[in-house]
Amino acid sequence: MGQFIKPARAFFARSALNVARELIGMHLVHDDGISVRRGRIVETEAYLGPRDRAAHSSRGRTARTEVMFGPPGHAYVYFIYGFWNCLNVVTAQEGIPHAVLLRALEPLDGITDKTWGPGLLCRAMHVDRRLNGADLLGSELWIERPRRPPRIGIGRSARIGVDYAGEWARRPWRFFDRASCYVSTVRRRPTECRPAAVP
Repeated sequence: MGQFIKPARAFFARSALNVARELIGMHLVHDDGISVRRGRIVETEAYLGPRDRAAHSSRGRTARTEVMFGPPGHAYVYFIYGFWNCLNVVTAQEGIPHAVLLRALEPLDGITDKTWGPGLLCRAMHVDRRLNGADLLGSELWIERPRRPPRIGIGRSARIGVDYAGEWARRPWRFFDRASCYVSTVRRRPTECRPAAVP
């Protein structure tokens, strides 16, 4: 038996709040046919559309947000500021547009670039809009977890960069590994700490 296992589809078919918390410590893997890149998820944000004014789906069902309304366990990849891609995990039941933004990874295999911040994460993992809609239980881009995951101290706070969302901006829907220096808001950068070993 391998060191890692993929979760069942039912793992994703829950509220984004539950999935966002439990994704901390799991792995994101991208096999592009040339290289395999793997990182440990250390920071996430939950978006509970359509009521959540910070969620893209609060603006309704559009060509851009269609993936969010689809089945859980798929990738929602969007492009911002004319430069960055951002990767979300679609959650909840089909028709309910919940998603979890992956904000930071701790490099494990095949990653040489910075990974703290959602745009940097996608650039380091070579994730772009071509992967929008990808099944995260598939063979190209997927989520996995160690069979024996270590205990993690999880912190939470308000989400970042969503001040426009009014009262929704204050919801403590950002989750992070308290011990990781790869979290986007920490001052102590990875050059000053040792990456985690693969369990």
